[in-house]
Amino acid sequence: MIFKVTYQANMLDVPTRETTMSLYVEAENEIEARKKLDRNTPYNIEFIQPLQGKHLEYEQNKPDFEITEFSE
Repeated sequence: MIFKVTYQANMLDVPTRETTMSLYVEAENEIEARKKLDRNTPYNIEFIQPLQGKHLEYEQNKPDFEITEFSE
């Protein structure tokens, strides 16, 4: 399953819409996605959203859609 993750680049940043970034990660479930992010990034994770159906198609049509790969 593909998840859209919204985050702040620095763990100490207060979440604000203007500085929120996003990435896409593939994982079996939300817990696995969070574990991958915790092990491989210093990000302040705001939200992890599963993408399916029309929502996934919409996100895939964005020019910046790219699944982030982590070396385990």
